[in-house]
Amino acid sequence: MNTMDYSIRWTSQRSRPVRIANCSGYKADPGYHMRYQAELGDVDFITGDYLAEVNIAENAQAHAARQHPGWEQTCLDGIEQSIDILAEKRIKVIVNGGAHNPKGLAEKVQQLVTERGLDLKVAYVLGDNLFDEMKDIRAKGLPPHLDSDNSAVIIANHTLDHIQTDNKPIVSANAYLGAREIVMGLEEGADIIIAGRVADASPVIGAAWFWHSWCFNSYDELAGALIAGHLIECSGYVTGSNFAGFYEYPLDSLYDITFGIAEVEKDGTCVITKHDAKNGFVTEDTVKCQFLYELQGNVYLNSDVKAVLDGVRVEHVGKDRVRVWGIKGAPPPPTTKLAIFYLAGYQSEIVINATGYATAEKFELYERMMKSGLQRLSILDKFDVLEFQRIGIPEPNPKSQLRSTSYLRIFAESPSEAVNLGLASLLSEYAMQHYSGFHSTSDHRTAFETLDKRDNYESPNPADLASFGPITRARLGDIALARSGDKGANANIGFFIPTSLPSSYPPSSPFYAECWDWLRTYLTKAKLKEMFAESWDESYFIERVEFPGIYAVHFVVYGVLGRGVSGSSRLDAFAKGMGDWLRDVVVDVPVRLIEGKRTGRVGGGEGKASRL
Repeated sequence: MNTMDYSIRWTSQRSRPVRIANCSGYKADPGYHMRYQAELGDVDFITGDYLAEVNIAENAQAHAARQHPGWEQTCLDGIEQSIDILAEKRIKVIVNGGAHNPKGLAEKVQQLVTERGLDLKVAYVLGDNLFDEMKDIRAKGLPPHLDSDNSAVIIANHTLDHIQTDNKPIVSANAYLGAREIVMGLEEGADIIIAGRVADASPVIGAAWFWHSWCFNSYDELAGALIAGHLIECSGYVTGSNFAGFYEYPLDSLYDITFGIAEVEKDGTCVITKHDAKNGFVTEDTVKCQFLYELQGNVYLNSDVKAVLDGVRVEHVGKDRVRVWGIKGAPPPPTTKLAIFYLAGYQSEIVINATGYATAEKFELYERMMKSGLQRLSILDKFDVLEFQRIGIPEPNPKSQLRSTSYLRIFAESPSEAVNLGLASLLSEYAMQHYSGFHSTSDHRTAFETLDKRDNYESPNPADLASFGPITRARLGDIALARSGDKGANANIGFFIPTSLPSSYPPSSPFYAECWDWLRTYLTKAKLKEMFAESWDESYFIERVEFPGIYAVHFVVYGVLGRGVSGSSRLDAFAKGMGDWLRDVVVDVPVRLIEGKRTGRVGGGEGKASRL
């Protein structure tokens, strides 16, 4: 196909939605997922998000020392497996797998294109690496922290060590770029674009922006594409993976899945779908789960646009097809996200087990013993972080030893290797001094808009909880699904009423509205704090908003993840399990809602649960 024919093809097809498939949400996704998206059906673009803060940090020093190529191997694997199909079907690819070295990966891909004699143009995007600008940060000053405009937020201890001490040098600094450079590359005829740290949704925004010839101030349209990208960016999260309602589906349908596809209309609305082949499914609830993942609140920030989410709606429009609309756009903030990693020191993680009788006393003994040894070595006060975390509760009258076993996790961090080795030395020293049953486990823009303080409110016009009648004690998850995730030091948790589980009511059922009235009234900030129980700390701060179009209450808990990501001592540093923990908390639920779910009778009306 020559250049002229190529241009005509694209011009003639832009009146229809652009079909964008995603093949990766993290570096671990195998290359065959790109091939699946190319060979199992028709798509116009394939995007891939191979980066997380973790692997950016992990590879920074190795790349600087020339011990790592800087780009992600799984990204190259995917291109190698798919390149012939991409050329045959004229599918364009936009990925951020270039990581620290987009040029290097682009050169590898160009070599592959040349060897196979393919008519493909490769481009790459630079500009995200700000290491040189940030390495003298103590002299130049620190850019404002993402949460510094919120006076209620307390930044975790040691977050600013890289400017307050001289022994924790910066190892990487990457800005989260938008979609403008991607659009420019496509306009120059690029078929494969290799980027570094662009924002997760930027490849999807760039593809839709180019396809529909939007302008820089097409804010509603860009915002819709931003949310489309958010919905499909995380591997199979929108097609059945990490789905709170998984237990209502055959378990064998929840693996060997294909990832999501976004059909983005000219007005920015989209339909989320998947290829028919292989497992997985797209429902209102899988879409709601992923929508609620890693949100900042009711305004989603991107360097090209702000997406205002209050009016979001979803609707099932066919098998594995869910329409998403109601997103409004606004000018972007004048800044973008910048992730800075510094050499914080050395971490240790020790896990020891206890079984059965007097478990609490066993862990208390071991903690005292270890602290005494650290004191004797004069290093107890040398740790930045030293935590003794008790994980799990042994089952009363246990049916097996496994059910009787829980564990103590010792997490330590220090700028000194010797200090951490001192902790490790006590394991040997006290190897034969321990509690009974001790054992261990191996282990170019026209306008910007200032960033206002995000909305934070309790439910307007709350219902009278007494009007729901008698209550019973039940798990919150008996009524609501949830999705949680991380935003640096903060965790987001979204709770919503499911509408498309196999046991769900027909769309006309009054059950959803009644459950929603109860959920939005019951789940206050105070109630969430109560549910946190022993995990709550007064240094945390809660923001709360609602998305009534999808029956969802959304919280952001600031500070709960400490410094976040690889700097966090939390067992669940990405907050992925937080939603399921809170669903398991027992709360006061109206009997009529529990009974209504079981019998199909709600509020005097009647409806039968429908199976998909």
